[in-house]
Amino acid sequence: MHISDILNGDTASLSFEFFPPRSAQASDALYGVIEELEPYRPSFVSVTYGAGGATRDLTHDLVIRIKETTGVPPVPHLTCIGHTEGEIDHILQRYADAGVGNILALRGDPPRDEPGYDRTKDAFQYASDLVSFIKAFNDSGRHPDPRGFGVGVAGFPEGHPATPNRVKEMEYLKAKVDAGADYICTQLFFDNHDFFDYRERCELEGVTIPIVAGIMPVTSLKGMSRMAELAEGARYPAKLMRALQRANSDEEAVENIGIHYAAQQCLELLDAEVAGIHFYTLNKSRAIQQIYSSLGLSRS
Repeated sequence: MHISDILNGDTASLSFEFFPPRSAQASDALYGVIEELEPYRPSFVSVTYGAGGATRDLTHDLVIRIKETTGVPPVPHLTCIGHTEGEIDHILQRYADAGVGNILALRGDPPRDEPGYDRTKDAFQYASDLVSFIKAFNDSGRHPDPRGFGVGVAGFPEGHPATPNRVKEMEYLKAKVDAGADYICTQLFFDNHDFFDYRERCELEGVTIPIVAGIMPVTSLKGMSRMAELAEGARYPAKLMRALQRANSDEEAVENIGIHYAAQQCLELLDAEVAGIHFYTLNKSRAIQQIYSSLGLSRS
């Protein structure tokens, strides 16, 4: 099933993101989390892909295990940086052979150990190039589904860190859609006004495919700082900062505030008929379970 089929349904999708573990102990912990969250029947789950393809095989293995052991459609991330056309073709063929039906196509980050990485040598300069390549793969008829892969792309409600010009940013998004993207999954954000403004600007640009909102609950002050690094400058609204200051470094209070804040974001988004909400889980289940409970969402 293509994710766009789910997103075009009558109710908002609810989905999760995981990152591939790097050790046996982390693997056991993650599979425990997946078992805890599967009863909540997510519409799909996505699996991240390390900078420069650093977790290529780990991502593949986790995607295949989720597909074979759960009833949840997995969506592997796939990035442009550091790959040849032949390598991308091989990755797509492996997923096609395994019956994986969707890909999240991203430009991605350069390898962390190569600060001077030269992107001009990459076969794919932009995510739109990768989308076009995946669509060409679909047209080749090498996927068991006659439609081939469904393709998602990233969106940035707070603005893309490499594109401060918001007009250009929307032009680049439109290029991904014109190349064949089926839906948009946004980067995390903490102010719903940013998302609503982004959704309106998409409409003005003629982008009408479904937009899934990315939500990550703050569960610790340390994790909050790490989020800002990973999201390259995520903005934390003053009302969230004030609430966290009142917690006075009480770890349990900080987690409860973050969960409550994320639940309120989700409630407002659902009331505004968002196409879907995608939870960045950090491979943990408690916050997601608490948000579901707060929203009155059953596990079915």
